[in-house]
Amino acid sequence: MTSRNVFVSLAEPGEFRAGEGRASQGAASLLPTVFRPVLALQHPWRSFPSKEESGLFMLDFEGEEILEVDWNTKQVAWRLPELKQVGGIDVQGVLSNTAIMKHNMEVLMKRSNRTQSQNGGCRIAPVAKMYLRTPLEMGDPNVLICFVDRFSPPVLNIKWLMNGQPVSEGVEETIYFPSVDNTFRKFSYLPLVPEDGDIYTCQVEHWGLDRPLENTWIAKAPTLLPETLETTVCALGLAVAILGIITGPIIFIKARRMKSDTRGRGAL
Repeated sequence: MTSRNVFVSLAEPGEFRAGEGRASQGAASLLPTVFRPVLALQHPWRSFPSKEESGLFMLDFEGEEILEVDWNTKQVAWRLPELKQVGGIDVQGVLSNTAIMKHNMEVLMKRSNRTQSQNGGCRIAPVAKMYLRTPLEMGDPNVLICFVDRFSPPVLNIKWLMNGQPVSEGVEETIYFPSVDNTFRKFSYLPLVPEDGDIYTCQVEHWGLDRPLENTWIAKAPTLLPETLETTVCALGLAVAILGIITGPIIFIKARRMKSDTRGRGAL
């Protein structure tokens, strides 16, 4: 499978300011602050293992995504819906920029005549971890997060399993976030109602892996003390408290007597 990844920073951090003239040319008119637009293209960009060509325009601030415009759907996706109330983006301008970059990328590919196999050394296998969005409470709705990090190229597939069976309902994923070391990261979210003993698996497929990477999370109810043990612990605690109440005054009286005897001997 021949694949190409091109991530182009349209402006260095500090060069693009929302609300200035450049915003009307396809960037965002959001807030009077500094953002970094990034255009991500792949020819074809194939989300593993599908073969669909796609691309996106992403605007981020200090590594956090603000919005993205999808090449195929021509829709804007805001990371935080509240931001829509304070700004906007010229979608047609963004799509025009994307088309220009796609054309330039195709020209560069033809001139370079490089393939995925020739660039195999750039495959970096991902690492992954799983965690709950909120503390575990059996029977309460929650979200299980699979965080996949430090991989390249940005082409992978994330699957969810519950007790060995595939799960897809309600699953959501983020885009590929670029990191400063030229690797990528991605999040996948699985809504769930945990029950004791349920086994959830996040399965990651990537070109850098010989076999799928699996992370497992098991729903375990908090361990409670048996009633008899709990009663015993309470009884012991009460006994220690009573013993302290009894021995405390005795020790105090003996200490005073020893002090008095010492003074008497000193007078002699």
